[in-house]
Amino acid sequence: MSEANWTPICRVEDIPVLGSRRVARDAGLDVAIFRNDQDEVFALLDRCPHKGGPLSQGIVFGTSVACPLHNWTIGLCTGQAAAPDEGCTPKFVVKVKDGQVFLDATQLASHATDLTRPIAGPTRRVLSPLPLGEG
Repeated sequence: MSEANWTPICRVEDIPVLGSRRVARDAGLDVAIFRNDQDEVFALLDRCPHKGGPLSQGIVFGTSVACPLHNWTIGLCTGQAAAPDEGCTPKFVVKVKDGQVFLDATQLASHATDLTRPIAGPTRRVLSPLPLGEG
């Protein structure tokens, strides 16, 4: 890929060690950029494959992140949930050059833009009003 296909995001040191930063997109959910204690940088859609939890709020350990909702372990290299859990969150190509973090511009604009975050909680039901005198 040529340099024109890469979007500069931030510097490596702008990502907290064992943490993340979110990258907003014009379409679709945010992308989470993670940094581990070896200064390796990874990028995943900010959505756990289980219930849609925000992975950017999880704790990074090694090359994995723990989802903050139900503690699922998601591999940062692949987006794959660790067994016995199943599921995968989309990953993004990330490049680090001279301390600058880049994402592939085409992927950032089009990859996994159709995915949404599930709405948690009970289903909203509209109840018919009770006739007068029956409530």
